[in-house]
Amino acid sequence: MKTSSSFVKIRYAETDQMGVVYHGNYAQYLELARIEWLSKLGISYKKMEEEGVMLPVYNLNITFKKSAVFDDEIRVETSLREIPSARIIFDYKIYNKEEDLLTIASTELVFINMKTNRPMRCPSYILDKL
Repeated sequence: MKTSSSFVKIRYAETDQMGVVYHGNYAQYLELARIEWLSKLGISYKKMEEEGVMLPVYNLNITFKKSAVFDDEIRVETSLREIPSARIIFDYKIYNKEEDLLTIASTELVFINMKTNRPMRCPSYILDKL
């Protein structure tokens, strides 16, 4: 499966009093990387929603190994775990500039038909690009 790297510059507002990234911000970094991964394949998240497909997060797992700090530029490496069905699972590794592994994470998202609010199979136009 394809792997993609996204870069994020850590802002002061994302850190706590100890100067490290507040843990709640990692979900946003993963979302940014996931949307960029899809975009690099030519899949628009916005267009997908306009066509009636939602992709909410069903499961999120994060293991923190080292802290990211203010002014770090982190690299979020994103990969697809398996060909999607009614769900899609992404794996992530987050590194700092020194290539220290900071975080390991995964997200499981479910394809939802916005009209019925029920799970659906992965759209064929996504499968075609994989």
